Amino acid sequence: MPNIGPMELIIVLVIALVILGPKRLPEVGKSIGHGMREFKDAINNAGKSDDEPEDEVQTLKTTERA
Repeated sequence: MPNIGPMELIIVLVIALVILGPKRLPEVGKSIGHGMREFKDAINNAGKSDDEPEDEVQTLKTTERA
């Protein structure tokens, strides 16, 4: 699989700027970042028990420390 170098990255960004325009490009970048963050959080939470809701897990951890 070929590596993506700086020249290829610049070409992709210029094409995205031409297609989307300077006003929509930051919005698209923000939405992509938000989607990647949600995906990462979903993967990290996949190992947790699905039986207990997040609030109960947090409460149990807090009461165990006390």
